[in-house]
Formats: sequence, structure tokens, C-alpha cells
Amino acid sequence: MQSYHLEFITVGLGFFLLMFEAFTNGKKSQLGLYAAAGLAVILALLAFAVPAPGSSGQSIPAWLENFYQYDAQARFYKIIALLTTIAVLLMSVDYSKVLNRFSSEKKNDENTGEFYCLPIIACAGLMWMASAKSLVSMFVALELVTITFYVLVTYMRRNVGSLEAGVKYLILGALSTGFLVYGIAWIYGSTRTMDLSVMAEFLNSHSELISQPALLFGLALMLIALGFKVGAAPMQLWIPDVYQGAPTPITAFLSVASKAAGFCVLMRVFSPFMEVAGISDKLQIALLIIAGATLLYGNLAAISQSNFKRLLAYSSIAHAGFLILGFAYGDQNAVSFYLGTYLLMTLGAFFILSIVGQQAESDQLSAFDGLGKKNPVLAMSMTIIAAALAGVPLTAGFYGKFFVFMAALKNGANWPILVIAFASVAAGFYYYFKVLRNMYWNAPANDTAIVVPTITKVCLIVLTLAILIVGVYPQPLQCLIGG
Repeated sequence: MQSYHLEFITVGLGFFLLMFEAFTNGKKSQLGLYAAAGLAVILALLAFAVPAPGSSGQSIPAWLENFYQYDAQARFYKIIALLTTIAVLLMSVDYSKVLNRFSSEKKNDENTGEFYCLPIIACAGLMWMASAKSLVSMFVALELVTITFYVLVTYMRRNVGSLEAGVKYLILGALSTGFLVYGIAWIYGSTRTMDLSVMAEFLNSHSELISQPALLFGLALMLIALGFKVGAAPMQLWIPDVYQGAPTPITAFLSVASKAAGFCVLMRVFSPFMEVAGISDKLQIALLIIAGATLLYGNLAAISQSNFKRLLAYSSIAHAGFLILGFAYGDQNAVSFYLGTYLLMTLGAFFILSIVGQQAESDQLSAFDGLGKKNPVLAMSMTIIAAALAGVPLTAGFYGKFFVFMAALKNGANWPILVIAFASVAAGFYYYFKVLRNMYWNAPANDTAIVVPTITKVCLIVLTLAILIVGVYPQPLQCLIGG
């Protein structure tokens, strides 16, 4: 099948489930299972998708040819979008009691049907972002995802924290959209094209445009806007409050899928300019400054956190710094590998937080007190995930950081940025292992056993095993990236 059919099938699935929910009665959380099953089928179809190169071979609609591409990078980020959405939907099923309590006065599931359908629409937008080859298609897909998140973040309308998070996300998201549109306008005015695939060739053949302030100004605006999407300093201030206030499955969605798609777009947009002499040096310096500031802010702010959601939020900022560092030194495969491992680690952490937080009715680190005694298997899984997030060898997180450092060393990294990166790794060991201290050293607040639902149990087993397998044998993930 043609690759561009996948997005249309995904959108069709979302609308079908919306109509199904509107005209049927039953347990709303079942929609999450139906949606996850439908996306699993689409993920299987992705294995049979073929590129649609237009005039060079197979047929593709003329209106789509200038906006859509399908290559190894696009396929990998579509896989990330689908896997993350499936995991988020399954997490939402086990999170349904909290959703019911904060979305309806009757504390039932009458208002939660759309919550299981909207992530599918967001997934379609994420998949389109992965295949965008034009600034136009990139912007439209990005806004489809962002608008969907505006709704999902504020879905627990009877929770003040969720409403506050939604307002902050809406205001700052609209501001970043303004920067994005304005930057696109300046770049189009300078290059006379919105097709990312021809920009480098055009600029190399029109060298007089390279030194124009208009082009550099447009790139700066785009960098600010996309910095907001990936959570890079100084555009990261929204992340802790939004992550803390949003429903836990949506926080996981924002942390993994939205960040991965943001980096995919960042690489698509700026890669052509990294190939242009006279621009690449300036762009690399800007990226390295942002990477250093992001690493410092994320790791230093995470040290003092006592709320696990906020700790993961600042951790997300710190990981964005490593990802920008890898891209600044021109290794997109290292960035993609890091994002693949980040998916495994972060989703695992949020699955555990969802269960522990529900039963303790708190997202504080103190909710993990005595987990090693109350549920040793769950505590062991959290230990492996925390070790991977910190970059301990024999876990997937180690190879993610290792490939970024290798890219930096191979391409002549300056010692200040390496010092910051190494210091960030050391800081990560401290604040990730605060969770282990609570689990194994602190006494539990009560002796109530923590029951892990079957869905969460299966997902945690898969994610934990994947972290260990990739930590020993990373080649399959590398082959998937290299295509």
C-alpha cells in the first residue's frame, strides 16, 4: 500500500470511534482498547508501506507530491508516534477512574469518550509531521497536534491544576505559533520556496542570499518556535506546570510523542541550512548555546524536586539538551536512537507513576516510600527505568548518551559543552536515584498492597525487557533507524 494512505486510515479510525461513541452505550474505557487495537493494525500496515516518489515511479496525487515524503527517518518517527499513542491509550484505560472523577459531576464516564479518540487524531498529525517536506505541511500538521493537546491537557475540567496547565499551554503555544508563522514568512521571502528539499541547493546557487539579515532572522524565529515544541531553553518554562497539571497519560504523550515529532521537524527544517557554508557555523553555535543552557537548567532544577511529575518534566528538558547537542554536531542517527530509547524509559516511568499515584492519590516522591516492600516487582522495574534514564551501562539509556557523546567528540566538540554534558550526567544520577532511596530506604506510609492492573503489568514487562535488550544489543534499533 502507498505510505500516504496510513495517515488517512488513522484519521478515519479517529472519526469512526467518535461516531461510535456518540451513538452507542457502554463502558467508555473500552474505546481505548478499540483505539489501541486499531492503531496496532495500522502499525502492522506500516511494514508494508512503500514510498510514493511521484514522477519518478509510482503514482501520487499532484497536490500531495510537494508536501509529503516517505523515507527511513519518516518511517521511524511514524513508528514512535504509533507506539506512543498505543501505550498512552492503554495507560488511559487504567487511569479511567481518575478521569471519571474529574471530568463529570456524577463521577462516571459519561464525558470521557472523546478522551480515547482525540489521541488518534493527534497521532495522525504526528505522522504527517514525520513526512512533511514543506514548511506548509509541517505547519498544518504541527497545529493539528497542538490544538488536540489543548483539549487533552485540560480534559479534567473539575481539576484546577489541569485547567491552569491548559491555560498556560494555550497562551504560550499560541505565542510560539506566532513566531513559527512569522519565521516561515521570512524564510519564504528570502529563499522563494517552502520546499525543504530544495532550499540547500537554492542557497548554494544564490550565495548572495546567505548573508542577508532577513534569512538569519527567519531562522532565529523558527528556532524559537521549535524550541518551544521540544522544550529547549529559554522556551521551556511551560513544561513543569503543564506536565504536573495534565492527566498522567497526556503528560506521557507530551513527553514522548510530541517531543519526538518536534525533533523530527527541527531536523527537517534546519538540516538544509546545516549544509550551506556561511549559515551552518552560525546555526551550530546557536544550537550549542541552547543545548548548554537546556542541560544546565533541566538538570539543576530537577535536583530539588519532590514531585515525581515535575522531576520527569525537568528531566525531559535535560534530555532535550542532549538531543540538541547530537543534532548540532550533525548526527541525526544518534538523535533518533536517543529518542527511541527515551520512548522506552519515559513510558515505563509514567506507567508506574500512573499506578502508584492513583493508589497513593499523590504524585509526590513520597508516594514511592516503601515500594520495595509493598510491590518488589514494580520497584525492580522502576529501578531499571531510573538506571536507564541516568545512563547506567547495560541499559538502553547508556547507548543513547554514548552515541551523542561520540558524535560530539568525532566532530570536534569544544570542552565547555562537554564539561556541561558530563556534569549533567552526574546530576542525573543524583535525582533519578532519589526515587530508589524512597523505594528501598524509606518506610511505607501504610501496608496497603499496590495492585497492578493486567494492562499496565504487560506494558511494563515489555518496556523493561526492551530497555535491557537494547542496552545489550542495540543493533536492531540502529537498523530500524538506518532503514
